[in-house]
Amino acid sequence: MSTTPTAPVRKLSPWYKLVYGSGDIGRASFNTLRMIFYAIFLTDVVGLDPRLASFASLVSIIWDAINDPIVGALSDNVRTKWGRRRPFLLIFAVPFALAFLMLWWAPPWQSQVLLMLTVTLAYMISDTVQTLISVPYLSLTPEIADDYDERTSLTTFRMMWNLIASLVTAALSPAIVDGVVAGGATLQQAYLIVAAIFGGISIVPFMLIFAVVRERPQPAVHPHDEHLSFKSTLKEFVQNTPFQYATGIYVANWIAFDIVSLMLPYFLLYWVGSGNLLATVSLLGANIGLETIALGTMFGVAILTLPLWNWVSKKMSKPQAYLIGLALWLTIEALVLTVGQGQYTYMLVLCLFVGIFTSNAHIIPEAMFPDVIDWAELKTNQRREGTYYGAINFIRKLSSAVASFLALQVLGWSGYQSPSMGTTVFIQSDRALNAIRFLTGPMIIVFLLIAGFFTLRYPLTRDRQHRIRRSLERRQRREERRRSRQG
Repeated sequence: MSTTPTAPVRKLSPWYKLVYGSGDIGRASFNTLRMIFYAIFLTDVVGLDPRLASFASLVSIIWDAINDPIVGALSDNVRTKWGRRRPFLLIFAVPFALAFLMLWWAPPWQSQVLLMLTVTLAYMISDTVQTLISVPYLSLTPEIADDYDERTSLTTFRMMWNLIASLVTAALSPAIVDGVVAGGATLQQAYLIVAAIFGGISIVPFMLIFAVVRERPQPAVHPHDEHLSFKSTLKEFVQNTPFQYATGIYVANWIAFDIVSLMLPYFLLYWVGSGNLLATVSLLGANIGLETIALGTMFGVAILTLPLWNWVSKKMSKPQAYLIGLALWLTIEALVLTVGQGQYTYMLVLCLFVGIFTSNAHIIPEAMFPDVIDWAELKTNQRREGTYYGAINFIRKLSSAVASFLALQVLGWSGYQSPSMGTTVFIQSDRALNAIRFLTGPMIIVFLLIAGFFTLRYPLTRDRQHRIRRSLERRQRREERRRSRQG
């Protein structure tokens, strides 16, 4: 057993973790609005055929996936007195807020093709701005936390803000839309008001992070490694075995979650709510929208169970903790087909259990990824957090785009019809309803099994990660002694 001394673990204060994690308020609001409401916004507000909406989404997300590694490599090579990542947060905080509005504008064109092209362009621009914030922000995680469990703790704080923002966004957005429409405004105006509210809120955390969070000292520049070719970068990814397995887990996990988020409004309104677009649930004497109460239950429970998964991960390991949550997720997806029309209580009970694995799915795959970057540093003597986060986002978004495209294609070919403006009750065909049920339940099981396959083979255990950190610390001490002798 090795007795090599190790550097003391850098413990981050709860305040520091809270400040850093708050950056996910804006990101979660943006992504929650887009994941849960954007597809139904395109079909029911913009008036796009689901098949054209799927093409708009596919092209846009492919572009978004392409720009992720570009921004990642750019942030790796930026050198300023404020660090490599933080300047992006300062410069793009306000444009990120404006990107909300661009995404939720319904063009007044009559042509379906022109609508599709306009929506695609707006999506591409808004998502480019989001990438310029997200990739540098996420790349800070392995820079400010270098311990196996500290990274899980930091990710837990980030996901606490993420899920709080998701809860508020998912629960309040339908209520705001309903309230604005009841006041005489159009659905388009209602969505723009929602975008303005959550976009405006997102500015403050990024400014706060810029002011408070500090990056570790920038690594020495090695000119021969500074600008890797695409071929060299791809070769590094191929040779990084932990990266391959972590990518498989991350991608399959988020494809499953994205499709669930995409289909949940359709499932709640057209199947559980029997086509009542204003379906409500009575709670404590108040009538609350079905979407609001279901999404509120899911994200509320997810927030409450965050400490549970942080604790389980420390007691066991990240892969073991994820597998426990995955087993619960598989069980719930298998029960989706047993939900009948009008069974509001049963659906809400399922949403409660959905919340338990939602927190697991948000924490564990995210906490695994910084460990992969340590392994890469050990092999290459270079830290390229931005490049790796850009690559994982590229792969995830590209695969998610294809999955969402296919889901919307299935919905379109099943005969799904958009309700006309002002309609409050709209019944879809049996064929469309069956497609919605299949996409919300059994379809997800396939991706969960893929995630489980990669998790069982993930090679970075807690002990191995500690050995990697010790090796990196020894290398750093040797480098410091060498520079001291040269100085």
